[in-house]
Amino acid sequence: MTRLPSVFVSHGAPSFALEPGQAGPRLAALGRELPRPEAVLLVSPHWMTPDPMVGLAARPETVHDYGGFSTALRRVQYPAPGHPELARRTLQLLQKEGWNARGSEQRGLDHGAWVPMLHMYPDANVPMFQVSLPAKADAQAAWSFGRALAPLSSEGVLIVGSGSLTHNLFEFMYRVVGNEPYVAQFANWVKEAVISNDRDRLLRTLLEAPQARRAHPTTEHFLPLLVAAGAAPKTWEATVIDGGIAHGVLSMDGYVFGLPSSSTR
Repeated sequence: MTRLPSVFVSHGAPSFALEPGQAGPRLAALGRELPRPEAVLLVSPHWMTPDPMVGLAARPETVHDYGGFSTALRRVQYPAPGHPELARRTLQLLQKEGWNARGSEQRGLDHGAWVPMLHMYPDANVPMFQVSLPAKADAQAAWSFGRALAPLSSEGVLIVGSGSLTHNLFEFMYRVVGNEPYVAQFANWVKEAVISNDRDRLLRTLLEAPQARRAHPTTEHFLPLLVAAGAAPKTWEATVIDGGIAHGVLSMDGYVFGLPSSSTR
């Protein structure tokens, strides 16, 4: 079986489900372009646990884990099936690699998972399951977590890290009108690290990138990028998903690791 790439997507605000902006059509194009996976494995900062957990549900529910948004958004359902067999294979693989992983029969798809997949696979006909982000992971641990998941890419699993290239929640809630210049500065620094295949620079992003602390006052929305990069081939060719900037402060850029060329450029 051909190895699938790994993907990082910025899931933005929950309202991205109904407001596709620039990123939505780019994700839709990517979904049409990629080989159809047996299942999508999603790592989102909206499911963090002390040790990794794997969602085993055959019919994962659509989790509306947010408040303050429209009633219409709460009515959105994304009824993608699960894939218990590949989820259990993931659980076994993580345990073999030394992670104290456990399964969850009840876990559904949080908005970090179903919102971007609503654009990428709008028919909800691709099986999906989540793997939690280890709560105490730093940059190196997130990368190693991706490396542990990497063999699944050769077994028909599309590994997706879903986060946000920038994520300052305070500024999102109380922003002024217009794009903040630091968002593009930070996003461009990351893009240069990814395109140049500079693993060390990417791992140092939150320490060295311009305005890193402002772009990510907390780390959890950046770490899924490192999970996706860690799951990629050791020497990758990256494709940029140019998602633009939403709400003035959320870079919606994403990356495909291991896809030679793409219409999402």
